[in-house]
Amino acid sequence: MLIILIPLIVVNIQNKDKITEVNSDLLNSGEKNMSTEVPQPPPEKKVDELVTYKGPIDDLNYYDYMAENGNVHKLILDEKGEISTYSVNPAGEEVIAYDNEIIPILEQFIKKHPDFSFQGARGIIALTGYSGILGYRTNELTSPNYEKEKNEALQVVNRLKETGWTFASHGYGHLDANKIRYNTLVKDTKRWKEEVASLIGPTPIYIYPYGSSVQEKSDKFTYLQDRGFHIFFSVGPAPYLKINDNYILMDRRHIDGLAFYDQRDRLLDMFDSNEVLDPLRPDN
Repeated sequence: MLIILIPLIVVNIQNKDKITEVNSDLLNSGEKNMSTEVPQPPPEKKVDELVTYKGPIDDLNYYDYMAENGNVHKLILDEKGEISTYSVNPAGEEVIAYDNEIIPILEQFIKKHPDFSFQGARGIIALTGYSGILGYRTNELTSPNYEKEKNEALQVVNRLKETGWTFASHGYGHLDANKIRYNTLVKDTKRWKEEVASLIGPTPIYIYPYGSSVQEKSDKFTYLQDRGFHIFFSVGPAPYLKINDNYILMDRRHIDGLAFYDQRDRLLDMFDSNEVLDPLRPDN
């Protein structure tokens, strides 16, 4: 698990006069006609490509192996109805916190620095479905706890939407869309629609697992469009954005262990990874 000081990253971005920015109508409407107009931030602020069209956060599902390795167990609402995290520490004690996950960290930061969020922008939460969503096992349809898990997940989903977060598909099983067969993609997408979209609502955004895209005009690409997806995120080494009448293609930078250790130079316009890697992390 990569241990990083997320608050320090956000402060670094803030200090570079960058802000989150979003074209809400474009992302949330699901309309096929894609406007190239982007809201203009105040002149003293720079729009950072990290969060242009809202920055995606992959796999916010809290798989079982993550809980076993020190991650939080799920997102919850605190007594005031605000987003927080729930986990159990090594001593078996329940912990509710606001400083160990990107969403509550960002929410706390925006409270102190509202100018960081242009027009209330937050980010895109890309969800799979094979282990449920947001830490709730909504994939276990026959479980006696299913209704409870679903209802608690819905409360968190609704609060995230209220505060400006947007959802996207990351495929149901986190399968490489470029490598799998067409029929496998169809089954995967159908299950995501049934188990995840039924909870978060429709979304036009598809964030490719592994950042691995399919070819434009291929049967797979046409199928995803037919299922309501018109904004597609891949991963690439350099900024890329293509807008036409029916869809948007965009590459995003991967801010992960590989980038932190081996591609530091690609992140320097936002922050220096040497300054934000947790010093407690072993070198190997």
